[in-house]
Amino acid sequence: MTASADRPLYLKQLEVGLMQNFVYLIGDPATHEALIVDPGWEVDRILRALEQDGYRPTQLLLSHSHLDHINGVEDVLERFDVPVYAQKEELEHLPSSWRKKVTGLAAGDRLTVGQLPVTVLHTPGHTPGSQCVLIDDKLVTGDTLFVGSCGRTDLPGGSPRQLHESLTKTFGQLDDQTLVYPGHNYGAHPTSTLGAERRDNPFLQCARVEDFLRMVTPTGWR
Repeated sequence: MTASADRPLYLKQLEVGLMQNFVYLIGDPATHEALIVDPGWEVDRILRALEQDGYRPTQLLLSHSHLDHINGVEDVLERFDVPVYAQKEELEHLPSSWRKKVTGLAAGDRLTVGQLPVTVLHTPGHTPGSQCVLIDDKLVTGDTLFVGSCGRTDLPGGSPRQLHESLTKTFGQLDDQTLVYPGHNYGAHPTSTLGAERRDNPFLQCARVEDFLRMVTPTGWR
């Protein structure tokens, strides 16, 4: 799978909250419409950044259902009546107070931000409905892949076998030049490339699932 980097794109990475979360603002410079990925924490700051840059939120997308990635959703929805998207496998784990406002997605579904196509990749493993966002050559990975590491699988719904498949097969379709934008600032750098991660990230160097299973332990994981 290849991506094009020849179209204008607004993308802002904001570190927010108590757990070094990254929130992403993805927008179309032609229409000034923006997608907010994982609005957890500091909603005022997120919305202020959009306003200062001349964008308005038109939709929300959740990489998964863990509280640190979604605790600002209700606050956003109180101010903006916009659609929310999550993988269908994740819907039952979202808060009942706003779950009915969420549309369930399937692997390979596409959204449109303004006039920009956004592809959704279902990447289970951290949670059953974890998903990543691919727009041009940029991949927002949530808690599936970090710089130098990957998401933990010892929480409810986690599956090391599924995560291995997501990292090797799903990401295996993407070019080395694909830019990686993780869900937390846990690495030496806030962003990376898939090529650099394949070279340096031990979790991406396990071709055999058995080797990956031996590496994946909760000890010291975030």
